Order: sequence, then structure tokens, then C-alpha cells
Amino acid sequence: MTRTEPATPVAAAEVTAVRPPLPVKLVIAGGFGVGKTTAVGSISEIEPLTTEAAITEVAAGVDDLSHTPRKTTTTVAMDFGCITIDPTLKLYLFGTPGQERFGFMWDDIVEGAVGGLVIVDTRRLDDCYAAVDYFEHRRIPFAVAVNAFDGKVEHSLDEVRWALDVAERVPLLVFDARERGSVRDALLVVLEQALARTQA
Repeated sequence: MTRTEPATPVAAAEVTAVRPPLPVKLVIAGGFGVGKTTAVGSISEIEPLTTEAAITEVAAGVDDLSHTPRKTTTTVAMDFGCITIDPTLKLYLFGTPGQERFGFMWDDIVEGAVGGLVIVDTRRLDDCYAAVDYFEHRRIPFAVAVNAFDGKVEHSLDEVRWALDVAERVPLLVFDARERGSVRDALLVVLEQALARTQA
């Protein structure tokens, strides 16, 4: 009678499951034409989902196109994209519509988000008050990113903070919505804010 040999043990590395990255929802908000769709498109690793509609003569009479004369479309629902930061973390980005008349969608879009990035055009600061107020009143961590149109901003960050009445704890930065690395850095600032809130 022969003795059977024990089965060869399987190496631990062969049975270790690879965890998928943690999904994290962030919202990109701001006024009409500040660069939300551009920011999502600049960084998304997938073809971004957009709900762009042509700006009609009627809409042009409502939305201020004086600083964005080449803008021919506008977001009427939301933008969506995603980016894997590292093997452990994946950001799902939701861009809100900028016009006040689409504000009824915000609660649904923001639900479950850990933080927000409010994009500002310094030529039209009053367009961003609603977004800043929204995140402040709901106590959602956020950062304010001044979009450098044509590579420049009209006011200093101190002036922007004063005009928006944003607390010192809220990060304020300049970025370029067209540049992938610049958008990434802005989103990482939001993540730091969200992390700080969970550890407080």
C-alpha cells in the first residue's frame, strides 16, 4: 500500500484577490460657461458623457454670452466622467448645469458626493454665488478653483475670497480647465478637504 503525497500548497500570492479601486463621487459646479464640461473632458479616462444642447436665440437672451461669445452649446442635465487616481481610488465626476433654471437637478446630482469643486470665472463672480452657497449650506467639503481664461485672471485670490465671502478653511486656487494635470491637482485638493472632514 503506497502512501499518497500531500497536495502541493498553492502560493498565497496566487490566491490573493485584487481589490477594485474605491469609487468616490465628486461634483464639479459653477456658473454658466465657467469651464465645467471642459474640466471633465480634460481629465476623464473615458469618453465623457455630456448633455449639451445648442444655445438658441431664446437662451442667448437669458444666458450672458458676453464673455464666452464662441460658446454654442450648454449643459442641460449633467456631465459625467471618471479617472483612476491610483490602484486604490477611482473618482467619478459629475458636472452640474450652470444655469439657475436647472437648479432643481442639483440635489440628485450631488447626492452621495464626498466633495465639490466650484469653478469660478473672475469676470463673472456673481454667477458662482449659488454654487458656493449650495455647498456651504449642506456642509459638503469643497474648494474654489479660478479658471485662468486666456492664461490670466482678473482678480487676485484674496479679492476672490472676499467677493465670494468664502471662509479661510476653504481652499482657493488658480487652475486651467483645459489642462489635465491642472484639473487633477484641483480635484486632489477637494479629496484632501473631504479626508480632513472625516478625520475631524
